[in-house]
Amino acid sequence: MSGWVKKRFWTDANVVSADDGFTVTLDGRSLKTPAKAPLLVPTHAIADMIANEWRAQGDVIKPETMPATRAANAAIDKVRGQKAEVSEIITAYGDSDLVCYRAEAPKELLDREAQVWDPLIDWAAHRYGMRPLTYTGVMHAPQPAALLSSLRADVDRLNAFELTAFHDLVSMSGSLIIGLATLDQFATPQDLWAASRVDEDWQIEQWGADEEASALAAGREKAFLDAAQFYFALQSA
Repeated sequence: MSGWVKKRFWTDANVVSADDGFTVTLDGRSLKTPAKAPLLVPTHAIADMIANEWRAQGDVIKPETMPATRAANAAIDKVRGQKAEVSEIITAYGDSDLVCYRAEAPKELLDREAQVWDPLIDWAAHRYGMRPLTYTGVMHAPQPAALLSSLRADVDRLNAFELTAFHDLVSMSGSLIIGLATLDQFATPQDLWAASRVDEDWQIEQWGADEEASALAAGREKAFLDAAQFYFALQSA
């Protein structure tokens, strides 16, 4: 027996200005979040992304093809009411950041990690006035409390919509530094995603690709790039 599906029930999706931002209407009716809150977003660019996702739906609604809608819903229904908790979860990545832990061998992998990750360490050192510590192996070793405090301050400055996007940038890449560097436009989102894949790509080169792992990685890459697009649309007028 097939599962229940939600079918398209509207003809037009349009962006409408509101007192505190923008909303999207379907045949004149304003969208609401799953928690029944008004889907009100801060920029026209975000509202455009959401409207385009609804316009692009076929006869059956496919939520997996609507990342901007999902992100806006999460920002309003979940993140807005627990910003401090979300910030804490994200900042915790900084104390075990991907780019701070280097392989023990072989030398070729160590060289590649240094080539890709050292510029990110340099960027963080310049931005925060202290250099993140790097370690060999996988055993946890702490970062200076002052550095973590500075990283947390940048995270705390994000509004609920920005923090929603940032959560995916960090959780998909495994790196608070890569997430912050994305916001700072240190490199393109695609290049910064590639930076998070140094070890995995090395393993693929040595042993070949696993179909299931490749599909999972592709999904994480899309989530990372969607989050970057959502964040930068928030910076648009």
